[in-house]
Amino acid sequence: MAESSIFAGAALRRLRKREGVTQAEMAQRLGISASYLTLMERNQRPVSARVIVQLVEQYDFDPRQLREDESIGGLDGLYRRLRDERFADLDIDRDEAEEFLSNAPQAAAAFARLFDSGGGSGSSAENPMSESRREIERWRNYFGDLDVAAEELADELRLSRADFYTAVTERLREKHHLAIRILPRDVMPGSIRRLDFHARQVQLSEMLLPPSRNFQLALQLAELEYGSAVKAIAEGSTFSDPAGRKLFERHLAGYFAAALMMPYGRFLRACESTGYDLTVLPRRFGASIEQVSHRLTTLQRVGQRGLPFFMARIDRAGQFSKRFVGESGATLIDQPHSCPRWNVNRAIERPDDWLVQAVLLEEGRGGPTHWLTMSHAATSSTGEADARFAIVVGLEAKFASDLAQAKGVSLNPESATKVGLGCTTCTWVDCRQRSLPPRGASLQFELITRANTPFQFDS
Repeated sequence: MAESSIFAGAALRRLRKREGVTQAEMAQRLGISASYLTLMERNQRPVSARVIVQLVEQYDFDPRQLREDESIGGLDGLYRRLRDERFADLDIDRDEAEEFLSNAPQAAAAFARLFDSGGGSGSSAENPMSESRREIERWRNYFGDLDVAAEELADELRLSRADFYTAVTERLREKHHLAIRILPRDVMPGSIRRLDFHARQVQLSEMLLPPSRNFQLALQLAELEYGSAVKAIAEGSTFSDPAGRKLFERHLAGYFAAALMMPYGRFLRACESTGYDLTVLPRRFGASIEQVSHRLTTLQRVGQRGLPFFMARIDRAGQFSKRFVGESGATLIDQPHSCPRWNVNRAIERPDDWLVQAVLLEEGRGGPTHWLTMSHAATSSTGEADARFAIVVGLEAKFASDLAQAKGVSLNPESATKVGLGCTTCTWVDCRQRSLPPRGASLQFELITRANTPFQFDS
């Protein structure tokens, strides 16, 4: 994957005004021409690595200020907010959103902050789950420091040659003087893991499936040895509700645990050598389908990137309970519910199969429109039937031709299933499963003809 260019004209203009220098004076200190600086300030040229180094050396400049858009999830995050139903009559397109963000990033950030504090759909305040997801989106679900730390620990434990459960058990015993004890369900009702310092035990429920046992031990290790690293990342974020911070910290600890089970370099090599085979990867790393699917969204290390997947978990009612966009730019999982034409919902009833489907969104909805999605049933960590979900991972179709699960699937957009982001925003005219007409559409009523779709309207 090519690295994205940095356009940061507004940040350069603010720095120049703060220093009280002219374009010519700044250009001289940066070792470039004044005309080139002008082009960068107008976002007509990206800020090169050499210029970034000079900015740091000459002006004690924090290079993170060049990516101000990340605080709101970049262009995709801003455009998602501008597509809210309250702005539907303004017909704001993606180009206008991009112009707003590039020319006035701080104003865009102020709009996003105001929008978030007022709720996306008329709610009075952002809930803790939304706050946590916003922060994960800001980081694009990639936490490089945690990945490096997990990889170093995996090397120390020699996980490439050792059984994961045995190696982590030994680590807990030798460094923390903690034994692992598997307890009956009736001894741990309603719990799957408990740390008993008095007995010096990490207690696990007997109901945990093997991948979940591995994950829970990795999570315990993360909390004991890397809790300060997790808190340091969370302290750099702003939350209106302490629960949002706790949810974010829980996500970070889980991120480390997954990175320990699937160390970055080894996992990426396995992905590339198998064609990202979703039947092989869980077995190779002793992980669940959900754990592997989540890990796929995190492969964003500079110079060592994987394919840009998104991942979501959906319940029987079609509601998303997990959503990770990563670097994919996907808008397919923006809404709280999935489209009935998307076969992800049927995966719950077919626990042994991967359901592969190419889907097509309407143009102008933000982000790419043509996707290959792969869905599979999943259970809770204990495998009990009262909690069943569908896991879906997706990749822009133009990257999907070499995937193991893509064999035999047409990646021609004309063959893809048309799906929407919710009936009130979707204008596909041939949908028989539509529950509501598009917002603002003019309904048509024929006296002598009845269409085979619930609503007729001007497309």
